Amino acid sequence: MSQTVAAFQRCPRCGNENTADSYACNFCGFRLKIERLEKIKFFRRYEAEWIGPYPWYMKILYLFVNAPKAFHDINHKRSKAPGWLILLFCSLLYALMGLAFFSHFNFAGIPPFTIIHFLIGLGFFASFFIFGFCYQLIFFWFLIWLFSKGANYAVGFTDKLETRFGGVKEQKEKYKESDISPFSIYKGGTMLTLEGAYKFRMMLCAFTPFLLINGIKILVVLFGFPTVDVVNIDQVFNAPTWAILDIIDALTLATWVPILITLAIRELSNSSTTRVLIPNIIIGVIVAILFYFLRPTLFG
Repeated sequence: MSQTVAAFQRCPRCGNENTADSYACNFCGFRLKIERLEKIKFFRRYEAEWIGPYPWYMKILYLFVNAPKAFHDINHKRSKAPGWLILLFCSLLYALMGLAFFSHFNFAGIPPFTIIHFLIGLGFFASFFIFGFCYQLIFFWFLIWLFSKGANYAVGFTDKLETRFGGVKEQKEKYKESDISPFSIYKGGTMLTLEGAYKFRMMLCAFTPFLLINGIKILVVLFGFPTVDVVNIDQVFNAPTWAILDIIDALTLATWVPILITLAIRELSNSSTTRVLIPNIIIGVIVAILFYFLRPTLFG
């Protein structure tokens, strides 16, 4: 009679059983598997013991210089993820981009450094901020949904989250954050259960590159567009410099964002980096191509 092999693996450090496809112990965080891709330093999982969350500005810094370390920290306390701050800062940079466009317009009969000129500039700032916030929120949400679908096919992302965290509605009713020690993320799973409700906030952090990209685009707008009278505004909208802005966005969507979203998903679901990365890169490239060829160039 053949024996059935259990689909579990025992953690050599704490002795608890984990599913066979787990890459780290769900109870103590000990590494159970090491992928070939992790020979590349950027993809190497961060293994240091977690003590407490970094300040938001350190999280954002690490998302640029050591993304696995950043997501390791965010994963332990997702309610402190700076996702909404990143969206806010990206929107503020959009507002500054509006001022960069404003600097290229000459308003007949309205001299610079006057109250009216200032109010028009303020209108540009506010309009671009509102547009940037709404546009990026919808676009980032759509991409998170799209990448999550890819991860579902690759590693069963949603099923893994349901297994680890359960229903979000029950989490908020059953647990209060004040009743749970921030030092016990793995112990009994209670911290993980509560924090599962903040996965969207954590995945928003994958769009941190747009902080840098929007800053670069501001410089492109400042130095790459002609200065014209308002009546000749079409010269700005028809400028070939728009292609540079589109290419910058497309390259970011095809490479940097899929890599960061991969790190976020693997931390959330305790999954294979390689199996998540491949569909994410494919999705990113397809979105980038469509983004470049189909999107209107108005407002970048």
